[in-house]
Amino acid sequence: MQRTRGRAPTGGRAGALSQELIVGAAVALLDELGERGLTFRLLAKQLNTGPGALYWHVSNKDELVALAADQVLGDAFAAHPSRDEEAGSGLRALAVAVFDALDRHPWAASHVSAPPTLANALRLLDRIGTLVARTGLPTERHFEVSTAISYYITGVSAQIITPRTTHDTTINRDDFLARTAQRWEALDPADYPFLTRTTQHLRDHADRDQFIAGLDLLLDGLNTNADPRPPA
Repeated sequence: MQRTRGRAPTGGRAGALSQELIVGAAVALLDELGERGLTFRLLAKQLNTGPGALYWHVSNKDELVALAADQVLGDAFAAHPSRDEEAGSGLRALAVAVFDALDRHPWAASHVSAPPTLANALRLLDRIGTLVARTGLPTERHFEVSTAISYYITGVSAQIITPRTTHDTTINRDDFLARTAQRWEALDPADYPFLTRTTQHLRDHADRDQFIAGLDLLLDGLNTNADPRPPA
C-alpha cells in the first residue's frame, strides 16, 4: 500500500511529531555536527522517537537538509521584518541579513536553491522583486534584475561560506587562507600579476566585508539605472 505522508501508522508516534519540529531539531544538529554528522537515527534519538516515524514527515536526508536551509532563510526574514523601506537600503539590509543568517549556519549556504522552490527561498525572491519594483526601472526589467540580485545574494554567499565546510575540517579558516596565499605567492608574477601581489589581502580579508563590497557595486549600478521618480 502506498504511504501517505504526514499520517502515522497505527500505534505509531509520528502523530506527535511535525515537520516543523523535525526541521528545527535538524538545524540544531547540523549546527553542532555538520551535514555529515546528521543521521535520521541521531535525529530520532534527539526527538525521543523511532527513525521510521520521521519518514512520515520527511522523505530523506536531502529533503531534510533542504528544508533546514530554507528555515535558515526564514530566520533572515525575521531579522529584517520591514516591507516599507526605500528600495536601495531595503535590498542592502535584506542581503546582509541573508548573508549573516547563512554565515551562522554555514552548512546551509550551498542548499539554498536557485531558481527557488521552497517557501522561504520563494519569499526571498518575491521580497527582492517587490523592492526592485520601487526603483522605477521599467517593468520588463524587473525579472532579470531581481533574479540577478537574488543569485548574487545566495550564490556569492555560498561561494564565500561553503569552503569552510568542505575543506579538511582539521584546518581552520585562517590556516586554509594562509595555505592558499602561499600557493598564490608561488605563482609566476608574469602570468598571475594580480594574484601574486594580493596574497596579504587574501589572508586578512573579512568575508562579510567582501560580500558587502560586491553588493554595494551591484546596488550602485541599480541606482544609476533606476528612475529616481517613485513608480506611480
